[in-house]
Amino acid sequence: MTVENHRTDFDAIVVGAGFAGVTAARELRARGRRVLLLEARDRLGGRTWTDTFAGQQIELGGAWVHWSQPHIWTELTRYGVPVVEDAFPERIVLPTEGEQRSYELIDAYVRITELLNKVFEGTELHFPRPHDPLHHADQLGAFDALSLQDRLDQLDLTPDEITWISGLLATELGGSTERGAFSMLAQWWALGMLNQRGYYSIVSLRPRTGMTGLLEKMVEDNPPEIRLDSPVTSIDDHGDGVTVTTRSGERFTARTAVVAVPTNMWRTIDFPAGLPNAHAAVAATGLGVPHGSKLWLHLRGDLDNFMAQGPQGAPLSVLFPHSELGDGRLMIAFSVDPELDLGSFAAVEKAVQLLEPKAELVDYRVQDWGRDEFSQGGWGNRPPRHLTTVHRELQQPHGRLTFASGDIADGWAGCIDGAVESGLKAAHQSAALLNTRA
Repeated sequence: MTVENHRTDFDAIVVGAGFAGVTAARELRARGRRVLLLEARDRLGGRTWTDTFAGQQIELGGAWVHWSQPHIWTELTRYGVPVVEDAFPERIVLPTEGEQRSYELIDAYVRITELLNKVFEGTELHFPRPHDPLHHADQLGAFDALSLQDRLDQLDLTPDEITWISGLLATELGGSTERGAFSMLAQWWALGMLNQRGYYSIVSLRPRTGMTGLLEKMVEDNPPEIRLDSPVTSIDDHGDGVTVTTRSGERFTARTAVVAVPTNMWRTIDFPAGLPNAHAAVAATGLGVPHGSKLWLHLRGDLDNFMAQGPQGAPLSVLFPHSELGDGRLMIAFSVDPELDLGSFAAVEKAVQLLEPKAELVDYRVQDWGRDEFSQGGWGNRPPRHLTTVHRELQQPHGRLTFASGDIADGWAGCIDGAVESGLKAAHQSAALLNTRA
């Protein structure tokens, strides 16, 4: 939906057409504002991307939703989009005593539940209101400083338990128990009602339309002017307005701009007026996990409906069941291993067989978000001390600029729900700027 005209001046310019940017643009249009939505890619969606593979609808990026996620569930309800449920495994393959061992679902569920309850014990004291993570900010200092490894070091766990929990949770942190903040995992646990079922239920339901289908309904509600294939190279806040310049040299002006690209992309944009210290620090490193990839695998062999998890550092972190095919199974995998050659069929098949030796790879599709030019990383994840030092500052306007990204959300940060939440907040802030004189 690219509107062809020669307008170059707007009330607001939104940079980035993922869920955060589309939400912000829709809300500003609903207020009667002239809005330009600029997107670097040739499609809407950002780190969500609905496509097809092996005759099935697939999601190459963010995919899952749940009613415990209030913002995205509101969007599904608003547009009447039904959800479908992914296949549930009948057995789970886990790394045990140096090898992959199969467990009946109920046995694995009980043991993992006990382990997660131990790891996240006391979470309710730190996040009594999990959608407001700084509600007990005065009690979060030492807790927010912990990595997952720090937390595991506090517990009396067996070697197998350490292998299970590090493989299970390190993926969400970008591949290492040392990398991300344990407080972010703990907040997700609190958002998931402090139990395993709630924590993992957020990877069970998908919009029947696909994420792109839902996004298109949001755009059609209050359409802005949209320019695809328009990477932004500069956002200049000159006090009485902003000038946004694209790679092709086009220049657009507005009274305010919403920066709605992933935080890993902030470093690719020139801000001539500068950024606050908190934003500049995050721009240097980003919050998106650096090597996150998602794979869709057509597998054959003597396979039942299974799920497999690897140990920390495995080329493929996890295999999820998706659906049965006429000649095999369609499965989803994630990798956070920078050494895995994702372009090599043999390397991918070998990685699959480390988790399930009986699997034969027929075909696969992969999206390497870490090497994607316009994301430069996968899902957002906070490092230790981030929540209690810079989190709130990143959400504040700076001059005529506001910021929107699932990376900086209060609630389900790192998820599509967080992107919608952040887009709503940025739209409100931009509307306030438009209601005041520059």
